[in-house]
Amino acid sequence: MFSFQVLNFTINQYHESEMENQTIVYMLVLNGLSDRPSLPLFLVFLLIYLMTVTGNLLILLLIFTDSHLHTPMYFFLGTLACLDMSYSSVTVPRMLFDLLTGLRIISVPACITQFYFFLFFAVSEASVLAVMSYDRYIAICRPLHNIQMMRWKVCVQLVSSMLGFCAVHALVHTLLLTKLTFCKSNTLQSFFCDLPQLLQVSCSDTLVNVVLIFIFAILFGGVILGVTFYPYITIIRTVLKIPSKQMRSKAFSTCFSHLTVVFIFYSTSFFNYLRSKVSDQHTEDKVASVFYSIFIPFLNPLIYSLRNQELKTSLRKALQRK
Repeated sequence: MFSFQVLNFTINQYHESEMENQTIVYMLVLNGLSDRPSLPLFLVFLLIYLMTVTGNLLILLLIFTDSHLHTPMYFFLGTLACLDMSYSSVTVPRMLFDLLTGLRIISVPACITQFYFFLFFAVSEASVLAVMSYDRYIAICRPLHNIQMMRWKVCVQLVSSMLGFCAVHALVHTLLLTKLTFCKSNTLQSFFCDLPQLLQVSCSDTLVNVVLIFIFAILFGGVILGVTFYPYITIIRTVLKIPSKQMRSKAFSTCFSHLTVVFIFYSTSFFNYLRSKVSDQHTEDKVASVFYSIFIPFLNPLIYSLRNQELKTSLRKALQRK
């Protein structure tokens, strides 16, 4: 009851001005996972977040300390672990705060800032998954050229240029968002600030935003999807030609973890963004958003560690040294 009184009081304090008989708002309300404070949900997601950070930090520590893991594959896996921690940290702390207090209010500048980092880390994660597909293709289909083509310098330059492009990509969308005004229903049907919900509550003309989203989705998204999935056509053909059953199993094992992560990431993202939006689908949207923004960073270290014999061996050695 107290949280609703605080919410009503805060909403009454919004800075407002009149423009074309509409009220421009400078504060937004996140619909959240619960309409009121929920300690059980807070504890569940706090535990998931702590396990996400711990699992990814453990992978980074193993890769950094074990010289046997100083290969391109684990360099990209370490990059993915960093992105998973950052990706999760953009949305979960704010969601935990809202679950504990029930306020669910965020300023427009803070909302747009959250969106920038969320988009940057999400697109960066998709890009790293694509690069990991290419690395698997080189390692399995062109093993004699692996050392030459995937040198450390090449790996670092590849990741650096990719992160730079993702930062510019997120910045372009963010700068266009800063030009919009918000004066419709100021409730975002999500627990974090995402682009579709922000465009939905804007009273400005969003045609440029929508066209830019479409262009980037076709060009940049098409390249990422192609680099992610096309190599596996050649990989599967190559692996099936390997005479040794044990070698085939080992080759498929190195790809299975990556394919599992890719499938979960893209299936939940496509479900949330590409299907039609109707009023009774908000609950399904939230479930999909929880999967790709919270559970994927949590599941990634589990998937890679459980299916990766080298990581498990490195962990056992680290524990034995202690």
